[in-house]
Amino acid sequence: MSDEITRSQILEVATRLFGQLGYDGTSLQLISDALGVGTAVVAEVAGDKRALYQEVMRRAFEAEREMLEAAVSRSDSARSAVHEVVDAYLDFHVANPENRALWAHRWVADAADFSTMEDQYARPLMQLAARSIKDAVPPDVNTYYLLGTMVWCVHGFLGSGILNRYQGMKDAAQPEVVESFRAHLHVLMDRLLAPWHPAPDDPGPPTRLSAPPSE
Repeated sequence: MSDEITRSQILEVATRLFGQLGYDGTSLQLISDALGVGTAVVAEVAGDKRALYQEVMRRAFEAEREMLEAAVSRSDSARSAVHEVVDAYLDFHVANPENRALWAHRWVADAADFSTMEDQYARPLMQLAARSIKDAVPPDVNTYYLLGTMVWCVHGFLGSGILNRYQGMKDAAQPEVVESFRAHLHVLMDRLLAPWHPAPDDPGPPTRLSAPPSE
């Protein structure tokens, strides 16, 4: 390959390698080798490894933000927003495994020197979703934990699949398995959103569980 390479091409390769190997396991030399150019060319066109990682994560955030904004805009109530967000989040990460991979590396302390990325990129997404659903959340359920349950379930499912009833594993990449998991997620969210019904001898309704003040 010639030294004439675009920034978009570099970012595509960097995204794939950061997703596969993590930031700590990916060198600028590895990125340039995959592109067939020298490290100086990569640095001149798109920046050093640190700049590349920052841009890769920013692009991942923008794609997810657009997905969530579209999901929220389709909702006509807080309750419908829950299901729109669930469906959009699942479909997005099925279609964009590199986004899930980038965050999965961060969850095991990859790129630890980028300590503000969760506040910079994960927090705005959580706030956006939380604002859209909070009116449907019962007072004894923490809105952020509710959304966290969705996130943990989706990433766990896509990362490992699910056991078959009798033997072997169901592949999370199979459309019919995704649909069965989607149905489970909807049931799970509906159960968590069920109104609180006190027993006759209950002292009274619970106090709303605490959530970050920016919710």
